[in-house]
Amino acid sequence: MDAKANPSDEAQGLRLVRAFLTLPPEKRAEVIAFVEDLVRTHVRPDDRREVSPDR
Repeated sequence: MDAKANPSDEAQGLRLVRAFLTLPPEKRAEVIAFVEDLVRTHVRPDDRREVSPDR
């Protein structure tokens, strides 16, 4: 993580990850599909590169 990240942002991120991991597998799959759809709709046509995890 970025050393300059706001501690409250980090805490919120950890809470989101924990909540995601407590979901049953079928709900996790729904969340992943939803996020993938969001990414697809927000990618510019001239920027079809894959998004790297470090972005």
